[in-house]
Parts: sequence; C-alpha cells; structure tokens
Amino acid sequence: MTPRVSGRRRPRGGWVASLLRAAGPGAMAALGGDGLRLLSVSRPERQPESTALGGSGPGLCCWVSVFSCLSLACSYVGSLYVWKSELPRDHPAVIKRRFTSVLVVSSLSPLCVLLWRELTGIQPGTSLFTLMGFRLEGIFPAALLPLLLTMILFLGPLMQLSMDCPCDLADGLKVVLAPRSWARCLTDMRWLRNQVIAPLTEELVFRACMLPMLAPCTGLGPAVFTCPLFFGVAHFHHIFEQLRFRQSSVGSIFLSAGDEGPEPWKAAPGAALSPLPGHLIGPVLCHSFCNYMGFPAVCAALEHPQRRPLLAGYALGVGLFLLLLQPLTDPKLYGSLPLCVLLEQAGDSEAPLCS
Repeated sequence: MTPRVSGRRRPRGGWVASLLRAAGPGAMAALGGDGLRLLSVSRPERQPESTALGGSGPGLCCWVSVFSCLSLACSYVGSLYVWKSELPRDHPAVIKRRFTSVLVVSSLSPLCVLLWRELTGIQPGTSLFTLMGFRLEGIFPAALLPLLLTMILFLGPLMQLSMDCPCDLADGLKVVLAPRSWARCLTDMRWLRNQVIAPLTEELVFRACMLPMLAPCTGLGPAVFTCPLFFGVAHFHHIFEQLRFRQSSVGSIFLSAGDEGPEPWKAAPGAALSPLPGHLIGPVLCHSFCNYMGFPAVCAALEHPQRRPLLAGYALGVGLFLLLLQPLTDPKLYGSLPLCVLLEQAGDSEAPLCS
C-alpha cells in the first residue's frame, strides 16, 4: 500500500539566491532579469500536507493507518470481554455490562483519529467531527436516501415478511405507531442492543473513524470496502461464543437473523452508501434495518407457496438497487464531502468518487 502523496523536492538554485539577497539591491540591478529568474527558480514548491512522519517514507503512513484500525477493532472486541461471566450473550446482565464497555470505547475512538493525525501529519482541512460524519448539512437526504435504497434492496424479504405476517397492513401500522410498542422496545435489552447500541457504536468505530485513516493511504474506493473487512473479522468472536454455549451450528451462526452476530454482509449496503453522503446517520440507519431484517431467507423463499412473485421481488429489489445506486448517491445531493476535502489535503485531488 502506497499513499497517494508527493515527495519533497530539493529547491533548485537555493544557494545562489541566498548570495544575491545578501549582496543587496546593487547586485540584483547588475544582473537584471537573470537575478529575478534565479530568485523565481529558487522558490520551494508547495508541498501537500501529507508529506509527514519527518520524511520517513510514505509506506510508514500506511502502516500507521492500518495499525490504528487494528487497534480500534481489537479495543472494541476486547471491551466485550472485560466482564467475565458464564452467562450467554443474550442475558440482560451481560448486555448491560457490554453496553457500558462499548460506549466507553466508542466515546474514546475519536482520540485514535487525533493520534493518527499527529503521527502522519495529515491535516484534514475540516473539523474532526465533521470528518467523521457529524454534521447538519444535507442531513435529511443523507438519512432518508440510503435507508430507502437499502429497503429497495430488501424488497424480496419485505414481501416475504408481509406474506407470512398474520395481520394486515392497517393493523401492522397501528402496532408500529403505538406508544406502548415503543415503550416495550425501549425496555428490551436485546432490541436496544440490535437496533440502537450496536449500529451506532459499530458504525462510529468501524466506519466513521476508520475511513478517514484508510482513505489517504488506499484511496476512497478501496477504503470503503476495507472497513467492512475489519468489521467482519471483529465479529468472528461470536462464533466461538455461541458454540461455547451450544446455541447453534457454525452454518446457522453465519446466517443468523435479527441480532448483531458475525455476519459481515450487514456492512455491504452501508459500504456502498457510506462515503458519498458524508454522514454517519445513513450507515447507522441501514445497519439497524439490516439487524432487524436479518439475512434474506432465500431457501425459505424457494419453498414458499408464492415463490414466483416472491423470487421476482428478490430480483427486482437487487435490480432497482443497482439502477438507483448512482443517481441517489450523487454527491451534489449531500453538499460538500469532508472525505474529499481530506483527500485533497493529502494530495489526491482526483479521487474517482469525489469528481
């Protein structure tokens, strides 16, 4: 990995220009245009902000970025096991303790980005929280459009859910909008974990903090798809945890639905949508929606009594998602993109996703 930065050049004619300045205006007048030309040649070229680490080489900048991301991932996963317990992960006492630890790690995660900035010397050109996606500009399209695209992608599973639901649409809306239903959800530890705490803290650590550190090193496109790798690897600990309590087999764990399990597929919609809005709220909502829906039950759809319209819904959802992805993630819809400003400061002003 080589960051897209420019190395320093030795200014040409520097010692000649120094002599001319020391000799004073008389020598300059005697040389005429030659003196002015020597002075213009001697001016050092403007360097990008990303020539850092005291000239230790661009490769070191990438290693710092990767090590910072690994440290964040290990800290997040390690915080889950600070509390020793023989209880399973879905026990309310375990969930409450893990809430405390992951909230502490997530709150401290911006400090890792600050340390990375100091070590690499890269100046983002904007505030840290703006760079991480905490901003008001374009917040409404950034919240609604990514979620809409994700729901379109899940058109087949949504049809399947409505077909298998015993209640009709009107009754379902009444349940969703009822204050008592929300009150029960807010007192349910599993619901809070899957729909609120896990999406918020994981997107903060694995996307908002990691993207700015990886993008100057790999470019924005590769960084977008590298962050979910850290996310997926960090979730493999759930395999051993669930096998330890004999809750399910390895295959069913990978295809588990409705919890925060080790399925890296949950990051895929957010990976496709996250860099362009420049907001954290979009990936958080998409992540929460994916946690609610779970992995698409394709095998059940193949055996469903209405499998033809259901499979058509699956295909239509994927097709519409791919068709609408580019127009609905146009950067013009969301205002200026902080990650593009960061790449410009790092010397990569021609990033494909920013042009």
